[in-house]
Amino acid sequence: MISNHPIALVPLCGTEKLAESIMHYLTNVYNNEQCRIINIDIIRFSTGDAKAVLAESIRGYDVFILMDVGNYSCSFEIHDKINYMSPDEHFQNLKRTISAMGGKAYRLNLISPLLYASRQDRRISRESLDCAVALRELENIGVENITAFDVHDSRVANAIPFTGLDSLFPSYQSIKAIKKNFPDVKFCEKDALFVSPDLGGTNRNFRYANELQLDMGVFYKRRSTEKMVDGNYQVEVHKYIGPDVKGKDIFVVDDIICTGTTILDVARYCKQNGAKRVFIIVTFALFSKGIEEFNKAYENKEIEAIFITNASYVRDEVKASPWYHVVDITKYIAIYIQSINEGSSISKLLDPHKKIQKLLDKDREKTAD
Repeated sequence: MISNHPIALVPLCGTEKLAESIMHYLTNVYNNEQCRIINIDIIRFSTGDAKAVLAESIRGYDVFILMDVGNYSCSFEIHDKINYMSPDEHFQNLKRTISAMGGKAYRLNLISPLLYASRQDRRISRESLDCAVALRELENIGVENITAFDVHDSRVANAIPFTGLDSLFPSYQSIKAIKKNFPDVKFCEKDALFVSPDLGGTNRNFRYANELQLDMGVFYKRRSTEKMVDGNYQVEVHKYIGPDVKGKDIFVVDDIICTGTTILDVARYCKQNGAKRVFIIVTFALFSKGIEEFNKAYENKEIEAIFITNASYVRDEVKASPWYHVVDITKYIAIYIQSINEGSSISKLLDPHKKIQKLLDKDREKTAD
C-alpha cells in the first residue's frame, strides 16, 4: 500500500548519513519513489542566535525529522570560538526547523533515537522534569509521532497521552550481529547467561533472556542520596545476585555507556568468577571519559566485545577499536517509516519474536549439518 502523502526526510546536524541510508532502503528495497531528502540550513548570526531555512517546500509531505542529540561532534562558531553542540542545541535546532515549516506539512514525525533529556525522566527531590517538559513542548508545536530507541523509562509517554511515542528496541539486530561476528556463541542455558548491570536494566535484559530461554542475573546497585559525582549520585553498593557465571558466555545489556564504570565493574566481576567471555550490548555509547579503560579491559580479557548500534554518533577511535562491533539499525528505521507512512501496524517491529526464532532455527540447522 502506498500513502497519498510522499515522505520527506529532514536530517538535522549529524544525521545526514543516516538519512541517506534510510533513503536507500526506502527507494531501492521498498520501491518507494515518493521519498526524498529535504535539507535544512541553520544560519548563525554574529550574536550566536540562529535561524532555520528549508531548502525547499515540504507542503503536503509526511515529514520525518531525524535528530541525534548524542552527536557531540557537531559544532558552530560563536565569537571566533568553536562551540560543540550539546543536546540542548540540537533540541533548539529541532524547534527552529519545525517553526520554518510553518504548519505546511501533512504530518510531523520526529525520529530521535536517543530521546532528549530521557535520563531526567523522574523527580527524586526538588529537581526539574526535563523529559516531560520537552515532550509537552513538542506536542504543543505540532509533532504527532515521536520515535526513540530503548527509552530510559517508557513511562515518560504518560506526559503526552494523546501523542504517539514509540520506543523501538534493537534486540533482533543485536542478536543477528552477535551470531555474525561470533558464530560459536550458543544461546543455551548451560553456555550463556544474561546479567543486568543494575535493577533499572532488569526489563531490558529480561527481554533477551526470555526470548532466548536463558537464565538471568542482576547487580544490585545502591546509590547515595546525598553525594553526587559528575551529575550522578555516587554508587555505594554494587553486588551480584543470580546464577553462577562460571564457564558461561555472559551478556550484559544496557541502554547507554557514559563513563562505563558500572559496566566494566560487572565485566571484571564476571571474569574474576570464571566467566568464559563477556559481551556488552548497548544502544548508545558516549564514552564521556574516553576509551582507555575499555582498551585495558579488552587487553586483560575482561571484555570480549561491545556491540553498539549506529543509532547515534560513534567517534572514529571507537570504531577503530578491536572490541567494537556495529549493530546496524538503519533498515529497522526505514521499515518503521514505511509502516507509519502507510498507516500499517508496527506490532511485529515492536515484538520481533518470529524473526529471532527464524534466525536461531537457521543457526541450529547449520550446527546440525
